[in-house]
Amino acid sequence: MHSGSPLGPYGALRNPELPASAATEATLRARSSDKCELCSAAPSAGVQEVAHSPESGAEACVLLCTTCAAQIDGQAELEPKHWFCLQEAIWSEVPAVQVTSWRLLHKLREQTWAHDLLEQAYLSDEVLSWAKAGQDEDGEEARIPTVDSNGTPLLDGDSVTLIKNLDVKGANFTAKQGTVVKNIRLTDNPEHVDGRVNKVAIVLKTCFLKKVSERS
Repeated sequence: MHSGSPLGPYGALRNPELPASAATEATLRARSSDKCELCSAAPSAGVQEVAHSPESGAEACVLLCTTCAAQIDGQAELEPKHWFCLQEAIWSEVPAVQVTSWRLLHKLREQTWAHDLLEQAYLSDEVLSWAKAGQDEDGEEARIPTVDSNGTPLLDGDSVTLIKNLDVKGANFTAKQGTVVKNIRLTDNPEHVDGRVNKVAIVLKTCFLKKVSERS
C-alpha cells in the first residue's frame, strides 16, 4: 500500500488507518490490469482508499501510480498537465475512480479544461453525493467569496460590466467602461477573475466590475 500523509486539502481520498488487504489489492490489480486507474501508467504503485465510501474493500479503493499518489497526498504540487488524464478517468465505470477524478477536477476547476469537464461529466446521484462528501472538512467552504464592486457574489460563468476604462498591458488596447465580459472564471485570488475582452484572455480586478443581472 502506498505510504504517506492523508490527502487533506485535495479531497481526503485515503484513510491511512485502513490498510488494503491482499485480496483487495489483488482485485484492484486485476480490475485495472495493474495500471494506475487515473493516468494508466504501469505498473501501479499501490492502493488508496477513497474517503467517505458507502462501500468497502476494492469498491472503496483505487490503484495509483507514484506520480498520482504523491500529488494527491500533497507530497507534490498538483500539475495541471499531468491531470489531463482525468478527461478519460472521469468516464470510468468504476465509482471510486469517478469520485477520485471529480474531487481532483474540483481542485483544478480554475483550469478552463477542468471546469468544462466538470460541467460535462455525469455521475449518478449516489456517486456525486459520495464525491461531495467531506468537502466541508477539506476547507471548501472556508474559501473567501469573490464579489464585484457592489459586494455581489460572482460565480464561474457570470457576465460582468467594466465600471471604468482599463489599460490592458501587453495587448495595446484599453478595455472601455461599459464593456460586458461574459463567462468569467474565478481564480484562487478572490480579487481577480479571468475573462476575455476583444478575444484576449486577461485578468480583471473585481473592484472594477459590476455583475450583470442575468447570466448568459
